[in-house]
Amino acid sequence: MSRHPQDATATRMLADRTGTDPADWFLVFKARYGMEVVFRALAGTRGPGDVVTQVFTCSTAVDPILVAGLRPVYAEVSPATVAIDPDRLAVGPDTRAVVLQNTFGIVDSAGARRLRDAARSVGALLVEDSAHCVTRLARDADGSPVADVSFHSFGVEKMLPTRFGGAVWVSPALDPALRSAVVTALDALPVVGARLDLAARSFRTQVRVLNRLPGAAAGTVRDALTAVGAYEPAIAPVENRGGLAHPPQRPSPWITDRMVDALRSSGDVEARRADTVAEYVRGLSGVVEVPAGIGERAPLVRFPFFAPDAATADRLVRELTAAGFYVGKWYRPALFPGPDDPAVYGYTPGDPALATTEDLVARVVNLPTTVGVATARRVVRAVRSALGA
Repeated sequence: MSRHPQDATATRMLADRTGTDPADWFLVFKARYGMEVVFRALAGTRGPGDVVTQVFTCSTAVDPILVAGLRPVYAEVSPATVAIDPDRLAVGPDTRAVVLQNTFGIVDSAGARRLRDAARSVGALLVEDSAHCVTRLARDADGSPVADVSFHSFGVEKMLPTRFGGAVWVSPALDPALRSAVVTALDALPVVGARLDLAARSFRTQVRVLNRLPGAAAGTVRDALTAVGAYEPAIAPVENRGGLAHPPQRPSPWITDRMVDALRSSGDVEARRADTVAEYVRGLSGVVEVPAGIGERAPLVRFPFFAPDAATADRLVRELTAAGFYVGKWYRPALFPGPDDPAVYGYTPGDPALATTEDLVARVVNLPTTVGVATARRVVRAVRSALGA
């Protein structure tokens, strides 16, 4: 099936931003569905096996592994990057892929190369999850992308002010048989139907209305709209149970147009977020534990730090929220927002092999990066005051 004409502008812009070829970019309704396509092709080409990933993530980043018939295996993350720690990565003959998650938008190219080398040592792929940093890729020493496949999100609360859409970059150097399977499957995806397109168009209005309703009523209305397909939630109920809400599809022309509009201003968006992050780094380094991989400034989707303990993290979220700041707790609990049954995901809470990750999960707090420098200074003062610093 040939590409749809409305895809051309988006894929060209993605290629221009990343120094890649438009022919290697493919659009999907949500990034998770691109993951499903790739993991299904991987399982079909190389057989069932393991995908090494992390529990400091969202359930929707693991659901595609399960749906594709592969097995998630969890590795420890580094406190510096909140991505898989290359020093603690174990791979073997059953490993089919290693997932590099650029968590919060922290891109650690040196660590990515080590993960890539470990994956290649057993014939596995390095799969990059750039959901938090659309158009940013981990790079090799020569500037080329490190990953074999890279996933990017235009979804809710991601880098750009869009709500739907995703993109997949497939390396031209990928094993030809696997690349052919992936590209053929992505090219053959149907466009979302009228119901999903309408849900996407209505999403912002629906959220504004729901936010005006009392909490219990909002939940009831949201659930009812979701049940009939009129509302498309960021995480569907089935996506806390190891499944996905829809089969893989392309975005509609309307969604693609929103992606294109957002890409035109993405440089400005990144610059504003980086300015805000720099203010947080200046004000909070030495007061709380800030991941070293952030550096002095980076265009993060949220700014993470780790409180001294879980109780303090909970208190900070409560107090900062009460003060009017939009404070988050991605990814607390693990496999956020928490699976109905962790065993479905092959995850055992309290696993001593994930002690570092679970400690970070318990202590994480994250701050908004869309607020600008002046508000960031107010947030910093509030954090320091709450900690008596």
